Amino acid sequence: MQLQFCGGAQTVTGSQTLITVNGKKILFECGLFQGRRQEAYEKNQSFMFNPSEIDCLILSHAHIDHSGNIPNLVKQGFKGSIYATPATIDLCKIMLRDSAHLQEKDLEWVNIIRRRSHQPEMQPLYTLNDVEAAMDLFVPIDFNKEFTIAKDVHVMFRDAGHILGSAGIHFEIRENNKNFKIGFSGDIGRPGLPLTKDPNVLRELDVLVMESTYGNRLHDPFDTVEEELCKLVRTTAASGGKLIIPSFAVGRTQTLVYVLHKLYDQNRIPELPIYVDSPLACNATSVFEKYPDLLDREAQRVFIKDHVEPFQFNRLTYVHEAAESKKLNFLAYPHIIISGSGMAEGGRILHHLKNNIDNPRNTLLFVGYAARETLARKIMDGKKIVKIFGEEHTVRNKIHIMDAFSAHADRRNLLDYVDLTPPSKLKHVILVHGELEQSQSLRDAIRSKGYQNVHIPAPGDIFKFPDID
Repeated sequence: MQLQFCGGAQTVTGSQTLITVNGKKILFECGLFQGRRQEAYEKNQSFMFNPSEIDCLILSHAHIDHSGNIPNLVKQGFKGSIYATPATIDLCKIMLRDSAHLQEKDLEWVNIIRRRSHQPEMQPLYTLNDVEAAMDLFVPIDFNKEFTIAKDVHVMFRDAGHILGSAGIHFEIRENNKNFKIGFSGDIGRPGLPLTKDPNVLRELDVLVMESTYGNRLHDPFDTVEEELCKLVRTTAASGGKLIIPSFAVGRTQTLVYVLHKLYDQNRIPELPIYVDSPLACNATSVFEKYPDLLDREAQRVFIKDHVEPFQFNRLTYVHEAAESKKLNFLAYPHIIISGSGMAEGGRILHHLKNNIDNPRNTLLFVGYAARETLARKIMDGKKIVKIFGEEHTVRNKIHIMDAFSAHADRRNLLDYVDLTPPSKLKHVILVHGELEQSQSLRDAIRSKGYQNVHIPAPGDIFKFPDID
């Protein structure tokens, strides 16, 4: 068996790992790389392998950095099965369609600027037709149900606790008369967060391929987040401004709505109108409502037991149409806008930033991770002049960051995850989906616990495991 790390290596976007075992080629994840527009466009166009030679694809969850290049894979010749949980498939139906739509719409703006400077126009990576062709290949698999994808290759999905339907992947493999177990963590959730269940940790492994997004950071405890958010809402209301929240449409937005619903019911925040301005988030919320059994005990206790919809209340409006979104720019009273995308690299949030980023009464709240070179990361890092739709804007609004909303495990959670398989059993730990300094710090901490072979692959690196019996 060998693993080739074709994406998500020393970065948090574009996850892709090629597994070659028993003469079969299995792709784990097929995500979009996000970053500088031209660089991202070029990286996403080409693969390190021939898509037509891939036998099947395993998908951990629906976030675009893990699933977003699947239609392009199919467009370039992939015809195998795509295995994912039912909730992940339902989310991919709307997310991949939305991705195709956004590419076309965003490039309309970009190409206006490119034409002005006599540059060639850019074409979308894929279209809605490519998405529909990809959706025909999905095969639903429930959690904790073993299935076979190749000779002597058995797989099971475990709830990763990251977003609805997210999975860690447990492989049991027999090759060359050797038996071994390998786990792919996918994105690991945080214990104790609202909505998602705690991660079902993969254990008793010979090899663990694990994310390292927050390998050198500890999150603030979530039990302080409600009061911090209360203060921010009250301060913004008192200033007469807007609270604008770039948010991932799947997972983060639903958590924000859930918490704001609680605070509103408890009379802890003013009665500000709250707008979820993202067609994708609106549609994704309906998927969350379809799977109440996948939500955690608190959601069951606080809302569902009393037949209260956790994602609906009378100060909340879901904005579907573009015309309604544009009207938000003319509201003269304080309000909250939650809009995608979380890294501010596309979607309606760009229009809200374009129209509001220069007003010091407004507050821009970041509630998640942003990769290098994304607009969100530039603003979070304090850059005062940023480009939106190719034009420069001055950042004058207040900036606030709350990483307690992150749905990713932090350093402590990641170390606990590894600890559940002892060093005598776990021969290799491979750290992916993390910027290099995060992965290096986590590698050193894992080694200090007695795990000898801890690796950080570079893009394209190939690993073989002759020492596994």
